[in-house]
Amino acid sequence: MSDEELEELRRRRMAELQAAEEERRRAQLRRLEEEKQALLFQILSPEARQRLANIKMVRPEFAAQLELQLIQLAQSGRVRIPITDQQLKEALKSLQSARREIRIRRV
Repeated sequence: MSDEELEELRRRRMAELQAAEEERRRAQLRRLEEEKQALLFQILSPEARQRLANIKMVRPEFAAQLELQLIQLAQSGRVRIPITDQQLKEALKSLQSARREIRIRRV
């Protein structure tokens, strides 16, 4: 076997290993997302799930952060399950009021 053939075999094997690792990582992310959705299904009322889905369409990063906070609250027992739409609205209001409002004034 020549050096060129050996190098080509190494490159192919490395590409196969990288593809397998990438597929494993994708599968793990899919599994984690499925677990998160199952938890949200348990802790949110249908109306609250719909509101969260609407938020996710408009602000996906904010919705992801909110999902994690809701899961943490439910797991720590700091909120009654299922979380109603009204409770979700109140949580959203408190998160919105925590944000700093930026105003631009022209002089």
